[in-house]
Amino acid sequence: MKLIQKQFLKEVREFELKDDVVNFRVKTLFNEEKLTVVLTTLNPEPVVNKPFLEFHSRVKCGPLLSLRLDQPNPQTFNTFVSALKQRAREEYHAFAGFKANPNDRRATDSGETSANPDQRSKPINLSSIDHSIQMIEQNIEGEAIDVLVAALKALRATPEDRSCLGQLVTAFDAIETQQGAVLTHAPYVGVLLTDDAI
Repeated sequence: MKLIQKQFLKEVREFELKDDVVNFRVKTLFNEEKLTVVLTTLNPEPVVNKPFLEFHSRVKCGPLLSLRLDQPNPQTFNTFVSALKQRAREEYHAFAGFKANPNDRRATDSGETSANPDQRSKPINLSSIDHSIQMIEQNIEGEAIDVLVAALKALRATPEDRSCLGQLVTAFDAIETQQGAVLTHAPYVGVLLTDDAI
């Protein structure tokens, strides 16, 4: 599904909803930029910031997608926005929408560990943490990233320790401009940082 927004002699914005991502391209007379946003990282409730409708990350970050309001026409715009919101919810729920068993603190065969109900509403997926660490180490560099990876490793070692999630939040806040790269390569970090995961 695509949404194409044109401003005569200024720019063309193209959004493509495909599988579990949104591909975004903006083309001006002299430049072209492309971005891919993973739907699990996207907050499905957009914010109006005229003349745009902005979709933000589920964690602290600026807008990931900015759509021009009611372009190319209100019906086409609303159809695309509704589909985008629905897909963002579906992808997030498919990725992390399960509930923990409050009586089971054992690691399961799938690598999930349940915690007390007063600590978490969802289990932490240990294999997803491992994958996140691997993707971050392969694709992103920097001292602040090293601190983030250390926080993920601490959480992997003791998933029942709520303070490890606090360390992860602090480390994520510290990477500032690299937050988008982390969420693109390791979307499970966004799941860990959402309100219902902490």
